Formats: sequence, C-alpha cells, structure tokens
Amino acid sequence: MDLWQLKVFASVVDQKSFSKAGEAIFLSQPTVSSHIKELEDHFKCRLIDRLGREALPTKAGEILYDYAKRLLCLKEETEAGIASFLGNARGNLTIGGSSIPSTYIIPGVLGSFTKKYPDVSLSVVTGDTSEIQDAIIKGDVEAGIVGAKIKEGGTVLRQEKLIEDEMKLIVCASNPLADRTFVDMDCLLKEPFIGREKGSGTWDSISKAIAESGLNCTSDDLKISVRLGSNASVIQGILNNAGVSIISTIAVQDYIEAGRLKALSVNGLNLRRHFFLTTHKKRTLSPLAILFIDFIKEEFEVKI
Repeated sequence: MDLWQLKVFASVVDQKSFSKAGEAIFLSQPTVSSHIKELEDHFKCRLIDRLGREALPTKAGEILYDYAKRLLCLKEETEAGIASFLGNARGNLTIGGSSIPSTYIIPGVLGSFTKKYPDVSLSVVTGDTSEIQDAIIKGDVEAGIVGAKIKEGGTVLRQEKLIEDEMKLIVCASNPLADRTFVDMDCLLKEPFIGREKGSGTWDSISKAIAESGLNCTSDDLKISVRLGSNASVIQGILNNAGVSIISTIAVQDYIEAGRLKALSVNGLNLRRHFFLTTHKKRTLSPLAILFIDFIKEEFEVKI
C-alpha cells in the first residue's frame, strides 16, 4: 500500500466511478481498477462495490476512506510545512465562503495573494452558512468566511469578526419606493419580498434583526413572493420587479451607482452585521491555512 494508491481509491469514492476517477487524476480506467485490486489484495477484503453505474465503498472501504483522506491531507500539510520553513510556500488550500464572501470578499484579495504566493493553489468552495459550517466540521475545508454567527456546532467552531457589512432594503429604480431614503416596517410588510433560503447568513441576519427590533412582527410576517438560492438571483429578481429584498450593499454597489437599484433604510431595524472567519477549534490548521488567514486579516485591517 502506498499514498498514490490511497489517492486513487479516494478519487473513486469521491467520483463514485472508476472512469470519472481516472479522468480526475489522469489515469486510464484499467489502471484505476488495478490500483483498487492491489489495495483489496493488501487488506484481503472488498473495498468497492460496483452497483450498476456507481462505485460505492463497502463498510471496510468507508473506514479506509476516512484514514486515506487524513493521510493525504497530512502529506500535503507536511510538504507545505517544509516549503514554508524553507521560505517557499507551495501546495493546495481549500477554503469556504458563503454567498457574499465567495463572490465579493475573497476574490477581492486573490490577486494580491497569488502575486505574493504564486506557488499556492487556492480553491474556494461556495455554499450557504450552514453548508460551510458542515464542510469545516467534516474537514473538507480548513477555514471559511460566512455572514452569520454559527447556531449549531458552536462547541467545535471558532469565529472571529473579519469585516462589517451593512444590509439595506433594495428596490428596483422603477419601484414607487425608490424616491425614498427610508421606509417603515409596516410599509415593508406590504411589499412582495424576495427571500433567501433558510440557512443562509443573509436570511438569518434578517430574522435576527426583526426579532431584536422590538417591533410587533417577525420574519414570518414578510410577504414572501419567492425564495432564491443566491444573492445574484435575488438581484435579478429585484431588477425584474419580482419584489424587494434586504441584502448586502456590497453585492449591489455597481447597480446602485448605475442607477438601476436603490438602497433604503428600514426604520427600527439594525441591519449591520459582520462576516466571520470560521475555523475548527480542535483541528490544527495547516501552514497554508495559517498563511492565508494571516494574509486576509492583514488585508482587511488595512482596508478598514
């Protein structure tokens, strides 16, 4: 057994296919099959079941998969650690971001990061806050930037405030409300509202702001016309008069400057929030993760 065989095995499990695994790591399907057979001969048990078009791990395969991922991760950490010690950071790093961070915040620092560390390959996983939380807990990503405090998993996750954000009520320029600078909650409750999916940082922040406002209503009282899975789709909905919504001004700044959208305050609602740098309390961060975290903290200290 060697690490390359474990990489092939993990790829088959991830892809649920011998042929797709081969494509992912540039091997022929017969070569992939040969590596899996050698592993099965080594452990003297079947590791992969071929069920129709899917290749799924057996119980023994599930155990091996967990160890294989940890060993492969440790290999990358070892290489990154030695490279960092020698003053030459290199390797692969995967981080996570909820909708706003992955679309607007992280890309804003990628240019300067890759210029400073050209041998580091950075991958960004996008999901809502709860999905990024789960990815960190499972170890699929080492760190993430999300737009809400973690409700579940707080005992194993650490969150630090990274940057402040302000959300506002966003309306289309053709909406009768567009000539105002603020609205009352009673007015907002009458408008068709485009909501984000439950579990997103944006929706959690809206619900929290209304709950803490002291107003005689909850987020359930909003007149939800549709729920959409990303800020980009919410923006398109507003532009096409499907309703109004409360989202980050970061996401709509270009549209506001172009005069296509208008941002309004809502009386009685505190719509300021923070984006949080989120890591696992009990897992040791790799040298590359520490490098990126230190870099992004420094970037935002400068910008703030």
